[in-house]
Amino acid sequence: MSTPLIALTMGDGSGVGPEVTVGALLAPGTSAFCRPVVIGDAARLRKAAGFLGVGPEVVTVNGVAEAVFEPGRVNVIDLGLLPDDLPWGKVSAVAGNAAYEYVRLASELATAGEVQAICTAPLNKEALHAAGHIFPGHTELLAHFTGTGEVSMMLSTAKVKVIHVTTHIGLIDAVARIEPGLVERTIRRGEAAMRGSGVVRPKIGVCGINPHAGENGLFGYGEEEEKIVPALERLRAEGMDVHGPLPADTAFFLAGRGDYDLIVAMYHDQGHGPVKILGLEAGVNITVGLPVIRTSVDHGTAFDIAGKGVADPGSMIEALRQAAELSSAQGV
Repeated sequence: MSTPLIALTMGDGSGVGPEVTVGALLAPGTSAFCRPVVIGDAARLRKAAGFLGVGPEVVTVNGVAEAVFEPGRVNVIDLGLLPDDLPWGKVSAVAGNAAYEYVRLASELATAGEVQAICTAPLNKEALHAAGHIFPGHTELLAHFTGTGEVSMMLSTAKVKVIHVTTHIGLIDAVARIEPGLVERTIRRGEAAMRGSGVVRPKIGVCGINPHAGENGLFGYGEEEEKIVPALERLRAEGMDVHGPLPADTAFFLAGRGDYDLIVAMYHDQGHGPVKILGLEAGVNITVGLPVIRTSVDHGTAFDIAGKGVADPGSMIEALRQAAELSSAQGV
């Protein structure tokens, strides 16, 4: 049986995307579980390879069907959008626009069934906005390209998996946006994703909003009872194994020791902080609710180290591995 074809977007060409892309594709074992085709810029990838001290054969192809998978070869659909003198480590509208176009093409390929999954290197939100593409990030961009009304961000590590009710908005706005319907839909997406990955009946822990999950009204203004509890009651009535609202400061500890298969975080930093303390190379970002499979590294463009050949490809390797596993588990 052939391994899954994966569209790997190069991300922002001024950041570490080209380096982690090359590093991941040349890593021992990657070719055993997937067939990646990069959407990006061949010249930029060659420069990145030079920084890493490696010499792959970077080959431009016109489409996925032309890709040949051999050791040491990197297949690239080159959109020709980056100038040769693009600086490393600086915000660039040109690079932001290119990153946008890479995701657009990857979405088209996945929607058409030419690839089984999308895996993304990081883009830079400031560069994306400078290019006139006003999206908070990859998650919302992919929802736009696939015509999906609502999606969720899931972070996946070997120890903890967390899905977010809200992500790229301010904390005050996040609390205002949280309501029982959104909480319920997020949990349903997370439960479906876990079942899709092979967990037959996932045990789900749901964080509260306030310290100690409000501690029976001592903290906050009853947000847990108003915004979270009604959703949990409906889901429990259907037989879903869902628990909470839980104090966030203990929920992740419990998940780490195996009490929960999935934690539901109410806002961005509530979920990201505990995951990132495990190490940026350990985490993978999965967009849940799309009609296609999408995984990503769980780090940014790291402009401070871009072009220095020191970026760790570990998260990209893991993102490719999980994309391949999800493709196989879901029969895509």
